[in-house]
Amino acid sequence: MRHRVKGRKLGRTASHRKATLSALATALIKHKKITTTVAKAKQLRLVIEPMITKAKTDNVHSRRIIARSINDKDIIKELFTEIVPKIGDRPGGYTRVVKLGNRLGDAAEMAIIELVDYNDVSSKTKKTKTTATAKPKTAKAKVDSKSKEAATVVEAEEIVDDVKEVETHEEAKKVVETGGDDLTKVEGIGPKISEILSTAGFPTFATLAEADVEKLREVLAEAGSRYKSHDPETWPAQAKLAAEGKWDELKKWQDELDGGRAKE
Repeated sequence: MRHRVKGRKLGRTASHRKATLSALATALIKHKKITTTVAKAKQLRLVIEPMITKAKTDNVHSRRIIARSINDKDIIKELFTEIVPKIGDRPGGYTRVVKLGNRLGDAAEMAIIELVDYNDVSSKTKKTKTTATAKPKTAKAKVDSKSKEAATVVEAEEIVDDVKEVETHEEAKKVVETGGDDLTKVEGIGPKISEILSTAGFPTFATLAEADVEKLREVLAEAGSRYKSHDPETWPAQAKLAAEGKWDELKKWQDELDGGRAKE
């Protein structure tokens, strides 16, 4: 029985769950909008909204309390100096969750969580869906498959307009459905590590390409001892080639790697 047990465990231990939510909160403050699972998005709201309310009182005590969850000084500064002045007049409800559908592979329900005063994805998506799929009041004919496909493409373009290197409608749809790029194309990254990296704020090839190797090692260490043996030394470079679409060059390099590591 779950007497007085609140919240979602997210399939993690207490320390891992705390690290996951800390990484998600940091990413949300930095990017103002992130893609994750619905369960994580709902749990993140329980963390980030009280944090923003606390930040309305700018003093040493408030900053120290928030620093327990956010380890990045620049992110804390951005929260107090940029975000709170813009949305501080709200009595609450600083974030919104927009569901995207199920992710390919494990069918996890995905969603975008965003700061309401910085993004208008929800209204765009609703407007696009209504315009593209609404039936005429005087007609009983169903929307044909081509119309549905067109609606999906338009919706994908509205949601991922800030994702770089998306050149075709099919690529845009894939990003929406999966919540990010297929990081398993980077040698050394499996499905579980891909999920860990996405949760930590590296859901695409572009974000992984800019990641610091030591930061990636910290993320793996926080995920558990079983991931410490993985070496992310070549991951950013591989991700950069993938982000630039240099698949032949990436494949040729991967043939020279040993499980994602440079051969000695």
